[in-house]
Amino acid sequence: ADRKLKIVGSVLGVGLLGVVGWIGWDYVAGQSVSAQVIKFQVVSDSEVKVQLEVRKDAGVTGVCTLSSQNEEHAEVGRADFTFAQKDTRVDEMLSLKTTGRATMIELVGCKAAGKGTTPTAG
Repeated sequence: ADRKLKIVGSVLGVGLLGVVGWIGWDYVAGQSVSAQVIKFQVVSDSEVKVQLEVRKDAGVTGVCTLSSQNEEHAEVGRADFTFAQKDTRVDEMLSLKTTGRATMIELVGCKAAGKGTTPTAG
């Protein structure tokens, strides 16, 4: 009985490990667009320039959402930026319009055009 219990436990453990691995692989493989904020510059009370590096599959149109906050952490700007270039790496300076002076930029996420938002670690 002890031996059967060990075998059943081993089989269940391997099965669980396989399911977790498959879910992880599916999540990572599904992220065809990612980005990283390289730097930003507050130009005025109504604009921030953001240098964004986008990595995506060739031929995929990517959409990245940027948000800006003021010193009280209230959102003062948000916009989607589209990257239709055929390149797999795009480095672009963007202009984000704001309703007040921004002190922080957040990359909310990126996605392939027509898909749900994918959180992006950068």
